[in-house]
Amino acid sequence: MPKTARAATETATDTYVAQLPSALLQAFQANNRINLYLIENLPAPAWREKTPEGKGRTIAAIVAHMHNVRVMWLKAARAEEIPDQLDRASVTPAQAVRGLEVSCRALESIIARAMEGNGRIKNFRPDVAGFIGYLIAHDAHHRGQITMLARQLGHPLPQKAMFGMWEWGSR
Repeated sequence: MPKTARAATETATDTYVAQLPSALLQAFQANNRINLYLIENLPAPAWREKTPEGKGRTIAAIVAHMHNVRVMWLKAARAEEIPDQLDRASVTPAQAVRGLEVSCRALESIIARAMEGNGRIKNFRPDVAGFIGYLIAHDAHHRGQITMLARQLGHPLPQKAMFGMWEWGSR
């Protein structure tokens, strides 16, 4: 069949467009796995160490904030499953990992529902694609803060972990 005739008979399911909802959800899931990878590779002494100037959040507090913002959006979207917030002063790395896993699953649910429906997330504009972009950008911003703070505290992440955070295809 000539190329133009084939193109004319293609349906939406034959194109990448049909795969886009799944691909966006997979990107959000990969983003979360990178968060967990960062926590797992963070030198333990850096977790609660105060910032060099005594101002700002500890790494534990930054990670708690990442999860707690997700909880805020779940509440705003009136999700069925709303996990507990994490206490920035007492959260452990293991609790943070569990919290991020639970908040990721809850967000996946509202994202999937929006993709199956009208593409909207309650109380967020413009749409579900923008919401996923916002969530990934927020986490990436704080991953950058965490890696910089760990270095400033004298506990840099291993070079392998720094490069590993960019290996989305294998995380």
